[in-house]
Formats: sequence, structure tokens, C-alpha cells
Amino acid sequence: MGKAKRSPAGNATRKGPAAASSSGARRIPAILSARDRASKAAGGGEESPQKLFKAADPPAPASQAAAAAGAPAREEDPPCALELGAQQERWLQFQKRQRVSCEEAAKLLLDTFEYQGLVKHTGGCHCGAVRFEVWASDVVHVFDCNCSICVKKQNRHFIVPASHFKLLKGADNLATYTFNTHCAKHTFCKTCGVQSFYTPRSNPDGYGIAPHCLDEGTVNKVTVEAINGKEWEKAVKAHPTIRAMSNP
Repeated sequence: MGKAKRSPAGNATRKGPAAASSSGARRIPAILSARDRASKAAGGGEESPQKLFKAADPPAPASQAAAAAGAPAREEDPPCALELGAQQERWLQFQKRQRVSCEEAAKLLLDTFEYQGLVKHTGGCHCGAVRFEVWASDVVHVFDCNCSICVKKQNRHFIVPASHFKLLKGADNLATYTFNTHCAKHTFCKTCGVQSFYTPRSNPDGYGIAPHCLDEGTVNKVTVEAINGKEWEKAVKAHPTIRAMSNP
């Protein structure tokens, strides 16, 4: 007799997870032997391995298994809706290696591209109720304004686009003071009173960050530029770059 050809189902069975582990490889013959004995005792013929595996129940999803064990079910990540073409498999493998969702993978890519040459600084108020992160250069350009409020609270700050700033916690612990034109939003912690960031009048589409409220280790150099806030309109209009500092 000629050699029997392996069916595709048989090949797929041998490539499955059960066949890959040594414990699985030992269990398969035991299962077949038990079923063979039961089948023979009932007077039936032997069942093929393919038929036995088709009859087995598929493994329950992770969420169902967790629920059966009494653990809270973990929501499965939705499939990625991006049209990736030939990069689809590469993208899925990246998600798997990094253990991130589609949204988290996209954020990593965008951050790497948009924040190229920048570093992530973290900081906050004195009591720790307010915390933030901000992407900026490791060489920060600080404005030292002499307007009435900046002098009283020593409001030295550097400017970043709103898209480079993220409030990590403390939104409900912030109070805001405004005056005059009410364009500037002087935000501070309700608990300790520290202003670690605010919305400047010169750049309402960005944030002014207090460099002295950043955590240590990410700033390599600070340059300070005095600006005449007593003649604010004239000073800002004459400044060559301040308005553009909050552009994304």
C-alpha cells in the first residue's frame, strides 16, 4: 500500500498550540485512547483525529473565561479601523509587541513625529494635587515680564502650543484669576496656591509653563528674555516670535 497523504486538517492540527507544547503533545494520545476505548465498548468504529478535534468545543473568549472565574471581564480592543494596506500585518505585530491598542500605537507614532527633537517634561504644584506633562526643548526660552501681576507673583514662563501640554490630574483642584481684558487665565492650585502653568494673554491658544515647577532632570539650559509688560501691546507687537510660539 502507498503512504497515506496527510489532509490539510491534519497538518493544521499538528501546527496548533496544543502540538507546540510538550504537555499538549502528551495529552492528545491519551484523549484519543480514551475515546477509542469508549467507542469500541459501544460497538462503534474508531473516530479519526480530525473528527475528534472538530467535535471539541472551541476555547471560550478571555472575557468569558474571566467571568467564569469570578474575575472582572476585560474589554477586548476593537479592531483597528485604519486603512494600512501592505503595512497591516506590520502594524498588528507592532501592537502585539508593545502591548498597546490601536489608539495608543497611533499616539506613539504621532508623538515621535510631532515631538521630534523635544523632550517630555513633567511638573506640578507644591502639594502634588496638580500634575502635568509638556513636550518642549531641553533648552527653554523664558520670558520675564514686568507687568503688574507678573512682578507680584514672579511669573517667569516659557510658551508651548496647547497640543504639547497635558494635564495629568488636578483639573477640579484649579482656580482661575482674571482681570482687565480677562484674556489671560491665571490658574493656580486651590490647596497650595502655586501657579505651575497658565494661559497667557499673548498666546491664548497655548500655555505658559513655570520652569521652576518642572521636575528635575530634563532641562539642560534656561535662557531669560525680559519683556516690557508695562507697555504690553507695544512690546508684543514688536516681538518677532512670541505669537508663533504657541503654533502647533
